[in-house]
Amino acid sequence: MVAVTPGRRRRPAGCATGHHHQHQQQRLLAVAARLAAAKPAATTEAAVYGGGGGGCCLEFLDCVLRAMGVATPAEIMPPADFRWATRPMRRRRRGGSSSPRDREPRDGRIAANGASAAASLYTMRGNKGVNQDAMLVWENFCSKEETIFCGVFDGHGPYGHLVSKRVRDLLPIKLSANLGRDGHKETSTSIVTSSMTEGGGTERMDRDTETPLGTEENGEYPEMFAALRTSLLRAFYVMDRDLKFHKTIDSVFSGTTAVTVIKQGHDLLIGNLGDSRAVLGTRDEYDQFFAVQLTVDLKPTIPSEAARIRERSGRIFSLPDEPDVARVWLPKYNMPGLAMARAFGDFCLKDYGLISMPDVSYHRITEKDEFVVLATDGVWDVLSNAEVVSIVSQAKSEASAARFVVESAQRAWRTRFPTSKIDDCAVVCLFLNTDARNKPPDSGIKDLANAIELGGGNLS
Repeated sequence: MVAVTPGRRRRPAGCATGHHHQHQQQRLLAVAARLAAAKPAATTEAAVYGGGGGGCCLEFLDCVLRAMGVATPAEIMPPADFRWATRPMRRRRRGGSSSPRDREPRDGRIAANGASAAASLYTMRGNKGVNQDAMLVWENFCSKEETIFCGVFDGHGPYGHLVSKRVRDLLPIKLSANLGRDGHKETSTSIVTSSMTEGGGTERMDRDTETPLGTEENGEYPEMFAALRTSLLRAFYVMDRDLKFHKTIDSVFSGTTAVTVIKQGHDLLIGNLGDSRAVLGTRDEYDQFFAVQLTVDLKPTIPSEAARIRERSGRIFSLPDEPDVARVWLPKYNMPGLAMARAFGDFCLKDYGLISMPDVSYHRITEKDEFVVLATDGVWDVLSNAEVVSIVSQAKSEASAARFVVESAQRAWRTRFPTSKIDDCAVVCLFLNTDARNKPPDSGIKDLANAIELGGGNLS
Protein backbone atom coordinates (compact mmCIF):
# COMPACT_ATOMS: atom_id res chain seq x y z
CA MET A 1 0.00 0.00 0.00
CA VAL A 2 1.10 3.47 -0.84
CA ALA A 3 -0.08 6.27 1.37
CA VAL A 4 -1.98 8.95 -0.46
CA THR A 5 -2.36 12.44 0.93
CA PRO A 6 -6.02 13.23 1.66
CA GLY A 7 -7.61 15.51 -0.85
CA ARG A 8 -5.18 14.60 -3.64
CA ARG A 9 -5.76 12.11 -6.40
CA ARG A 10 -2.94 9.67 -7.06
CA ARG A 11 -1.50 9.87 -10.56
CA PRO A 12 -1.63 6.54 -12.42
CA ALA A 13 1.68 4.70 -12.63
CA GLY A 14 3.66 5.48 -15.72
CA CYS A 15 1.86 8.75 -16.44
CA ALA A 16 4.53 10.94 -14.88
CA THR A 17 7.28 9.03 -16.64
CA GLY A 18 5.56 9.35 -19.99
CA HIS A 19 5.04 13.06 -19.62
CA HIS A 20 8.60 13.45 -18.40
CA HIS A 21 10.01 11.66 -21.42
CA GLN A 22 7.83 13.66 -23.74
CA HIS A 23 8.96 16.90 -22.12
CA GLN A 24 12.61 15.87 -22.32
CA GLN A 25 12.11 14.87 -25.91
CA GLN A 26 10.73 18.27 -26.85
CA ARG A 27 13.59 20.05 -25.10
CA LEU A 28 16.23 17.90 -26.80
CA LEU A 29 14.56 18.44 -30.16
CA ALA A 30 14.70 22.21 -29.70
CA VAL A 31 18.36 22.06 -28.66
CA ALA A 32 19.23 19.83 -31.58
CA ALA A 33 17.45 22.08 -34.03
CA ARG A 34 19.23 25.19 -32.75
CA LEU A 35 22.62 23.49 -32.83
CA ALA A 36 21.91 22.31 -36.31
CA ALA A 37 21.04 25.83 -37.44
CA ALA A 38 24.35 27.15 -36.16
CA LYS A 39 26.43 25.74 -39.10
CA PRO A 40 25.91 25.18 -42.85
CA ALA A 41 24.11 22.00 -43.82
CA ALA A 42 26.57 19.24 -44.47
CA THR A 43 24.57 16.01 -44.18
CA THR A 44 21.19 14.69 -45.14
CA GLU A 45 20.17 14.51 -41.48
CA ALA A 46 21.03 18.19 -41.08
CA ALA A 47 18.39 19.17 -43.62
CA VAL A 48 15.76 17.83 -41.22
CA TYR A 49 16.55 20.73 -38.91
CA GLY A 50 15.68 23.39 -41.41
CA GLY A 51 19.09 23.64 -43.09
CA GLY A 52 21.12 23.71 -39.87
CA GLY A 53 24.60 22.37 -39.40
CA GLY A 54 25.14 18.61 -39.05
CA GLY A 55 28.24 16.73 -38.08
CA CYS A 56 29.16 15.56 -34.61
CA CYS A 57 26.49 17.61 -32.79
CA LEU A 58 23.65 15.77 -34.54
CA GLU A 59 25.27 12.38 -34.20
CA PHE A 60 25.84 12.90 -30.49
CA LEU A 61 22.25 13.99 -29.87
CA ASP A 62 20.94 11.15 -31.98
CA CYS A 63 22.85 8.66 -29.81
CA VAL A 64 21.54 10.27 -26.64
CA LEU A 65 17.97 10.12 -27.87
CA ARG A 66 18.25 6.47 -28.88
CA ALA A 67 19.91 5.54 -25.58
CA MET A 68 16.98 7.09 -23.72
CA GLY A 69 14.54 5.19 -25.87
CA VAL A 70 13.28 8.35 -27.50
CA ALA A 71 12.61 8.51 -31.21
CA THR A 72 14.84 10.71 -33.32
CA PRO A 73 13.48 13.94 -34.81
CA ALA A 74 13.01 12.51 -38.26
CA GLU A 75 10.97 9.63 -36.79
CA ILE A 76 8.70 11.83 -34.68
CA MET A 77 7.43 14.52 -36.99
CA PRO A 78 7.93 15.90 -40.48
CA PRO A 79 10.51 18.70 -40.80
CA ALA A 80 7.87 21.38 -41.31
CA ASP A 81 6.30 20.65 -37.93
CA PHE A 82 9.26 21.68 -35.82
CA ARG A 83 11.15 24.24 -37.87
CA TRP A 84 9.88 26.79 -35.40
CA ALA A 85 12.78 25.72 -33.19
CA THR A 86 15.32 26.87 -35.78
CA ARG A 87 14.07 30.44 -35.82
CA PRO A 88 16.77 32.76 -34.47
CA MET A 89 16.14 34.55 -31.19
CA ARG A 90 15.41 38.26 -31.65
CA ARG A 91 16.49 40.77 -29.09
CA ARG A 92 14.03 43.45 -28.14
CA ARG A 93 15.33 46.83 -29.27
CA ARG A 94 15.87 49.27 -26.46
CA GLY A 95 15.10 52.97 -26.71
CA GLY A 96 17.68 55.26 -28.27
CA SER A 97 18.44 57.72 -31.04
CA SER A 98 18.32 54.96 -33.67
CA SER A 99 15.02 53.41 -32.56
CA PRO A 100 12.16 53.12 -35.08
CA ARG A 101 10.12 55.42 -32.81
CA ASP A 102 12.49 58.27 -33.69
CA ARG A 103 12.78 57.43 -37.36
CA GLU A 104 9.10 57.07 -38.22
CA PRO A 105 6.82 60.12 -38.32
CA ARG A 106 4.12 60.10 -35.64
CA ASP A 107 1.24 62.53 -36.07
CA GLY A 108 3.38 64.73 -38.31
CA ARG A 109 6.45 64.48 -36.03
CA ILE A 110 9.97 63.69 -37.24
CA ALA A 111 12.68 63.35 -34.61
CA ALA A 112 15.57 61.85 -36.60
CA ASN A 113 17.42 62.39 -39.86
CA GLY A 114 14.91 62.98 -42.62
CA ALA A 115 12.70 65.53 -44.32
CA SER A 116 9.09 66.56 -44.68
CA ALA A 117 7.24 68.78 -47.11
CA ALA A 118 8.31 71.91 -45.24
CA ALA A 119 11.57 71.05 -43.47
CA SER A 120 14.68 68.91 -43.41
CA LEU A 121 16.61 67.83 -40.33
CA TYR A 122 19.89 66.06 -39.73
CA THR A 123 22.21 65.31 -36.83
CA MET A 124 25.65 63.75 -36.63
CA ARG A 125 27.60 62.59 -33.61
CA GLY A 126 31.00 64.14 -32.98
CA ASN A 127 33.83 62.23 -31.33
CA LYS A 128 33.09 63.17 -27.72
CA GLY A 129 30.88 60.15 -27.05
CA VAL A 130 27.13 59.66 -27.33
CA ASN A 131 25.27 62.20 -29.45
CA GLN A 132 23.65 64.62 -27.01
CA ASP A 133 21.86 66.70 -29.65
CA ALA A 134 18.16 66.22 -30.38
CA MET A 135 15.79 67.81 -32.87
CA LEU A 136 12.15 67.79 -33.91
CA VAL A 137 9.81 68.91 -36.67
CA TRP A 138 6.10 68.64 -35.93
CA GLU A 139 3.71 69.55 -38.73
CA ASN A 140 0.02 70.26 -38.09
CA PHE A 141 1.01 71.43 -34.63
CA CYS A 142 -1.89 72.43 -32.36
CA SER A 143 -4.12 70.58 -34.85
CA LYS A 144 -3.61 73.42 -37.32
CA GLU A 145 -2.73 72.56 -40.90
CA GLU A 146 -0.55 75.63 -41.42
CA THR A 147 1.22 75.38 -38.06
CA ILE A 148 4.70 73.85 -37.69
CA PHE A 149 6.82 73.40 -34.57
CA CYS A 150 10.59 73.08 -34.95
CA GLY A 151 13.29 72.76 -32.33
CA VAL A 152 16.88 71.75 -31.68
CA PHE A 153 18.20 70.79 -28.25
CA ASP A 154 21.86 70.53 -27.24
CA GLY A 155 22.39 68.40 -24.14
CA HIS A 156 25.40 68.62 -21.85
CA GLY A 157 26.64 66.87 -18.75
CA PRO A 158 26.67 63.16 -17.87
CA TYR A 159 23.00 62.68 -18.76
CA GLY A 160 22.66 65.44 -21.33
CA HIS A 161 21.50 63.03 -24.02
CA LEU A 162 18.57 61.96 -21.84
CA VAL A 163 17.66 65.53 -20.91
CA SER A 164 17.68 66.77 -24.51
CA LYS A 165 15.48 63.91 -25.69
CA ARG A 166 13.11 64.39 -22.78
CA VAL A 167 12.69 68.06 -23.65
CA ARG A 168 12.33 67.23 -27.34
CA ASP A 169 9.49 64.82 -26.60
CA LEU A 170 7.68 66.74 -23.86
CA LEU A 171 8.10 70.47 -24.54
CA PRO A 172 5.95 70.56 -27.70
CA ILE A 173 3.24 68.68 -25.85
CA LYS A 174 3.28 71.37 -23.19
CA LEU A 175 2.85 73.90 -25.96
CA SER A 176 0.11 72.01 -27.70
CA ALA A 177 -3.23 73.73 -27.17
CA ASN A 178 -5.40 70.62 -27.31
CA LEU A 179 -3.48 69.04 -24.42
CA GLY A 180 -4.01 71.93 -22.01
CA ARG A 181 -5.47 70.73 -18.73
CA ASP A 182 -6.33 72.08 -15.34
CA GLY A 183 -3.44 74.35 -14.42
CA HIS A 184 -1.38 74.38 -11.24
CA LYS A 185 -0.55 77.31 -9.08
CA GLU A 186 3.09 77.00 -10.11
CA THR A 187 2.22 78.03 -13.65
CA SER A 188 0.21 81.08 -12.76
CA THR A 189 0.72 84.32 -14.60
CA SER A 190 2.25 85.94 -11.54
CA ILE A 191 5.03 83.36 -11.33
CA VAL A 192 5.69 83.64 -15.06
CA THR A 193 5.83 87.42 -14.72
CA SER A 194 8.26 87.05 -11.83
CA SER A 195 10.40 84.78 -13.96
CA MET A 196 10.32 87.34 -16.73
CA THR A 197 11.51 90.02 -14.34
CA GLU A 198 14.34 87.84 -13.08
CA GLY A 199 15.49 87.06 -16.59
CA GLY A 200 15.91 90.60 -17.68
CA GLY A 201 15.84 91.74 -21.27
CA THR A 202 18.27 91.20 -24.09
CA GLU A 203 18.66 93.19 -27.24
CA ARG A 204 18.72 91.03 -30.37
CA MET A 205 21.69 91.84 -32.52
CA ASP A 206 22.76 90.42 -35.84
CA ARG A 207 26.33 89.34 -35.18
CA ASP A 208 27.28 89.59 -38.85
CA THR A 209 25.79 93.00 -39.61
CA GLU A 210 25.82 94.54 -36.11
CA THR A 211 22.38 96.00 -36.75
CA PRO A 212 19.47 95.73 -34.28
CA LEU A 213 16.64 93.45 -35.33
CA GLY A 214 13.03 94.57 -35.34
CA THR A 215 10.00 92.33 -35.40
CA GLU A 216 8.32 94.41 -38.08
CA GLU A 217 9.15 97.51 -40.08
CA ASN A 218 7.33 99.68 -37.56
CA GLY A 219 8.98 97.83 -34.63
CA GLU A 220 5.66 96.74 -33.08
CA TYR A 221 4.44 93.32 -32.02
CA PRO A 222 1.09 91.92 -33.17
CA GLU A 223 -1.85 92.21 -30.82
CA MET A 224 -1.82 88.58 -29.63
CA PHE A 225 1.94 88.30 -29.13
CA ALA A 226 1.73 88.86 -25.35
CA ALA A 227 -0.68 85.91 -24.87
CA LEU A 228 1.47 83.60 -26.98
CA ARG A 229 4.62 84.67 -25.15
CA THR A 230 3.01 83.93 -21.78
CA SER A 231 1.98 80.47 -22.97
CA LEU A 232 5.50 79.75 -24.15
CA LEU A 233 6.97 80.91 -20.85
CA ARG A 234 4.59 78.64 -18.95
CA ALA A 235 5.55 75.66 -21.07
CA PHE A 236 9.27 76.20 -20.45
CA TYR A 237 8.65 76.65 -16.72
CA VAL A 238 6.65 73.42 -16.43
CA MET A 239 9.19 71.58 -18.56
CA ASP A 240 11.99 72.53 -16.17
CA ARG A 241 9.95 71.39 -13.18
CA ASP A 242 9.36 68.06 -14.87
CA LEU A 243 13.13 67.57 -15.13
CA LYS A 244 13.66 68.62 -11.54
CA PHE A 245 11.34 65.95 -10.14
CA HIS A 246 12.03 63.25 -12.72
CA LYS A 247 12.80 59.96 -10.98
CA THR A 248 15.23 58.44 -13.48
CA ILE A 249 16.96 61.41 -15.18
CA ASP A 250 19.50 63.16 -12.96
CA SER A 251 19.56 66.79 -14.08
CA VAL A 252 21.64 68.23 -11.23
CA PHE A 253 24.77 68.49 -13.36
CA SER A 254 23.12 67.85 -16.74
CA GLY A 255 20.91 70.01 -18.93
CA THR A 256 20.08 71.14 -22.44
CA THR A 257 19.62 74.22 -24.56
CA ALA A 258 16.51 74.79 -26.65
CA VAL A 259 15.73 76.96 -29.62
CA THR A 260 12.20 76.58 -30.96
CA VAL A 261 10.18 78.12 -33.74
CA ILE A 262 6.42 78.00 -34.20
CA LYS A 263 5.32 78.96 -37.72
CA GLN A 264 1.69 79.89 -38.26
CA GLY A 265 0.92 81.40 -41.62
CA HIS A 266 3.09 84.51 -41.96
CA ASP A 267 4.13 84.54 -38.33
CA LEU A 268 7.14 83.12 -36.52
CA LEU A 269 7.29 82.83 -32.74
CA ILE A 270 10.83 82.08 -31.53
CA GLY A 271 11.80 80.82 -28.09
CA ASN A 272 15.48 80.57 -27.19
CA LEU A 273 17.23 79.09 -24.15
CA GLY A 274 21.02 78.78 -24.16
CA ASP A 275 23.50 79.12 -26.99
CA SER A 276 21.80 77.30 -29.86
CA ARG A 277 20.72 79.69 -32.59
CA ALA A 278 18.05 80.53 -35.18
CA VAL A 279 19.05 82.34 -38.38
CA LEU A 280 16.81 83.60 -41.16
CA GLY A 281 17.83 83.28 -44.79
CA THR A 282 16.31 86.14 -46.76
CA ARG A 283 17.01 88.20 -49.90
CA ASP A 284 18.03 91.80 -50.31
CA GLU A 285 16.88 94.32 -52.91
CA TYR A 286 19.29 92.75 -55.41
CA ASP A 287 17.81 89.28 -54.81
CA GLN A 288 20.98 88.12 -53.03
CA PHE A 289 20.86 85.95 -49.93
CA PHE A 290 21.92 87.34 -46.58
CA ALA A 291 21.58 86.19 -42.96
CA VAL A 292 19.49 87.68 -40.17
CA GLN A 293 20.06 86.28 -36.69
CA LEU A 294 16.73 85.78 -34.92
CA THR A 295 18.09 84.84 -31.49
CA VAL A 296 20.82 85.87 -29.06
CA ASP A 297 23.39 83.39 -27.78
CA LEU A 298 22.55 83.56 -24.08
CA LYS A 299 26.05 83.29 -22.66
CA PRO A 300 27.62 84.68 -19.46
CA THR A 301 29.38 87.35 -21.52
CA ILE A 302 26.11 89.28 -21.96
CA PRO A 303 26.18 92.06 -19.33
CA SER A 304 22.59 91.53 -18.12
CA GLU A 305 23.13 87.78 -17.81
CA ALA A 306 26.42 88.22 -15.96
CA ALA A 307 24.86 90.74 -13.56
CA ARG A 308 22.07 88.35 -12.63
CA ILE A 309 24.50 85.47 -12.03
CA ARG A 310 26.91 87.50 -9.91
CA GLU A 311 24.03 89.00 -7.93
CA ARG A 312 23.15 85.47 -6.81
CA SER A 313 26.73 84.60 -5.85
CA GLY A 314 27.51 82.64 -9.01
CA ARG A 315 31.00 83.05 -10.41
CA ILE A 316 32.05 83.65 -14.02
CA PHE A 317 35.55 83.07 -15.35
CA SER A 318 37.38 81.32 -18.19
CA LEU A 319 39.80 78.43 -18.05
CA PRO A 320 43.44 79.08 -18.99
CA ASP A 321 43.24 76.88 -22.08
CA GLU A 322 39.95 78.51 -23.17
CA PRO A 323 40.37 82.23 -22.50
CA ASP A 324 37.52 83.18 -24.86
CA VAL A 325 34.91 80.89 -23.25
CA ALA A 326 33.26 82.35 -20.14
CA ARG A 327 31.78 79.74 -17.82
CA VAL A 328 29.46 79.73 -14.81
CA TRP A 329 30.70 78.17 -11.55
CA LEU A 330 29.38 77.46 -8.09
CA PRO A 331 30.28 80.01 -5.36
CA LYS A 332 32.79 77.81 -3.54
CA TYR A 333 33.63 75.03 -5.99
CA ASN A 334 35.16 75.06 -9.45
CA MET A 335 32.29 73.17 -11.02
CA PRO A 336 30.36 72.67 -13.25
CA GLY A 337 31.73 75.36 -15.61
CA LEU A 338 28.61 75.89 -17.73
CA ALA A 339 29.20 77.89 -20.92
CA MET A 340 25.71 79.41 -21.02
CA ALA A 341 23.55 81.60 -18.81
CA ARG A 342 20.20 79.86 -19.34
CA ALA A 343 19.33 76.20 -19.71
CA PHE A 344 16.93 73.43 -18.84
CA GLY A 345 18.19 71.33 -15.94
CA ASP A 346 21.60 72.10 -14.32
CA PHE A 347 19.84 72.46 -10.97
CA CYS A 348 23.12 72.83 -9.13
CA LEU A 349 23.24 76.37 -10.58
CA LYS A 350 19.56 77.33 -10.41
CA ASP A 351 20.09 79.06 -7.05
CA TYR A 352 23.08 80.99 -8.41
CA GLY A 353 21.70 82.84 -11.43
CA LEU A 354 21.02 80.18 -14.05
CA ILE A 355 17.40 80.35 -15.25
CA SER A 356 15.18 78.41 -17.63
CA MET A 357 13.17 81.37 -18.92
CA PRO A 358 13.44 81.65 -22.72
CA ASP A 359 14.03 84.80 -24.70
CA VAL A 360 10.86 85.03 -26.81
CA SER A 361 10.69 87.02 -30.03
CA TYR A 362 8.50 87.42 -33.09
CA HIS A 363 9.19 87.75 -36.80
CA ARG A 364 6.76 88.61 -39.55
CA ILE A 365 7.51 86.61 -42.72
CA THR A 366 7.95 88.72 -45.85
CA GLU A 367 8.06 87.73 -49.49
CA LYS A 368 11.85 87.94 -49.37
CA ASP A 369 12.22 85.40 -46.56
CA GLU A 370 13.17 81.90 -47.76
CA PHE A 371 14.07 79.69 -44.79
CA VAL A 372 15.02 79.52 -41.11
CA VAL A 373 17.97 77.45 -39.87
CA LEU A 374 17.96 76.12 -36.30
CA ALA A 375 21.26 74.61 -35.20
CA THR A 376 23.27 73.70 -32.12
CA ASP A 377 26.59 75.36 -31.31
CA GLY A 378 28.49 72.54 -32.98
CA VAL A 379 27.58 74.32 -36.21
CA TRP A 380 27.89 77.94 -35.13
CA ASP A 381 31.30 77.40 -33.51
CA VAL A 382 32.84 76.78 -36.93
CA LEU A 383 30.45 78.38 -39.44
CA SER A 384 29.17 81.96 -39.57
CA ASN A 385 25.54 82.91 -40.16
CA ALA A 386 26.33 83.98 -43.72
CA GLU A 387 28.15 80.72 -44.45
CA VAL A 388 25.23 78.62 -43.25
CA VAL A 389 22.71 80.61 -45.30
CA SER A 390 24.93 80.26 -48.36
CA ILE A 391 25.24 76.50 -47.83
CA VAL A 392 21.48 76.03 -47.56
CA SER A 393 20.80 78.19 -50.62
CA GLN A 394 23.24 76.07 -52.66
CA ALA A 395 21.91 72.69 -51.52
CA LYS A 396 20.78 70.38 -54.32
CA SER A 397 17.36 70.01 -52.72
CA GLU A 398 15.46 71.19 -49.69
CA ALA A 399 15.44 67.63 -48.34
CA SER A 400 19.25 67.51 -48.29
CA ALA A 401 19.86 71.03 -46.97
CA ALA A 402 20.23 70.13 -43.28
CA ARG A 403 22.62 67.29 -44.07
CA PHE A 404 24.66 69.63 -46.29
CA VAL A 405 25.10 72.04 -43.37
CA VAL A 406 26.09 69.33 -40.87
CA GLU A 407 28.63 67.79 -43.22
CA SER A 408 30.10 71.23 -43.93
CA ALA A 409 30.41 71.88 -40.20
CA GLN A 410 32.15 68.55 -39.65
CA ARG A 411 34.68 69.37 -42.36
CA ALA A 412 35.22 72.81 -40.84
CA TRP A 413 35.95 71.24 -37.45
CA ARG A 414 38.63 69.00 -38.93
CA THR A 415 40.16 71.89 -40.87
CA ARG A 416 40.07 74.66 -38.26
CA PHE A 417 40.59 72.59 -35.12
CA PRO A 418 42.47 69.44 -36.16
CA THR A 419 43.56 68.65 -32.59
CA SER A 420 40.16 69.28 -30.97
CA LYS A 421 37.29 66.88 -30.52
CA ILE A 422 34.45 67.49 -32.98
CA ASP A 423 31.21 68.58 -31.34
CA ASP A 424 27.81 67.04 -32.06
CA CYS A 425 25.81 68.88 -34.71
CA ALA A 426 22.05 69.10 -35.24
CA VAL A 427 20.29 71.23 -37.87
CA VAL A 428 16.67 71.90 -38.81
CA CYS A 429 15.96 73.85 -42.00
CA LEU A 430 12.42 75.22 -42.11
CA PHE A 431 11.42 76.45 -45.55
CA LEU A 432 8.90 79.24 -45.61
CA ASN A 433 5.93 79.00 -47.96
CA THR A 434 6.07 82.42 -49.57
CA ASP A 435 3.28 81.64 -52.04
CA ALA A 436 0.43 81.42 -49.49
CA ARG A 437 -0.34 85.09 -48.89
CA ASN A 438 -4.10 85.07 -48.92
CA LYS A 439 -4.82 85.39 -45.20
CA PRO A 440 -5.24 88.76 -43.44
CA PRO A 441 -2.03 90.06 -41.80
CA ASP A 442 -2.70 88.89 -38.24
CA SER A 443 -4.96 85.90 -38.90
CA GLY A 444 -2.22 83.30 -38.43
CA ILE A 445 -1.04 84.36 -35.03
CA LYS A 446 -4.59 84.97 -33.84
CA ASP A 447 -5.60 81.43 -34.83
CA LEU A 448 -2.72 80.03 -32.79
CA ALA A 449 -3.57 82.20 -29.81
CA ASN A 450 -7.21 81.14 -29.96
CA ALA A 451 -6.15 77.49 -30.01
CA ILE A 452 -4.11 77.96 -26.88
CA GLU A 453 -6.95 79.79 -25.14
CA LEU A 454 -9.36 76.98 -26.04
CA GLY A 455 -6.94 74.56 -24.42
CA GLY A 456 -7.44 76.27 -21.09
CA GLY A 457 -4.46 78.61 -21.08
CA ASN A 458 -2.69 76.48 -18.44
CA LEU A 459 -0.28 73.64 -19.00
CA SER A 460 0.58 70.75 -16.78
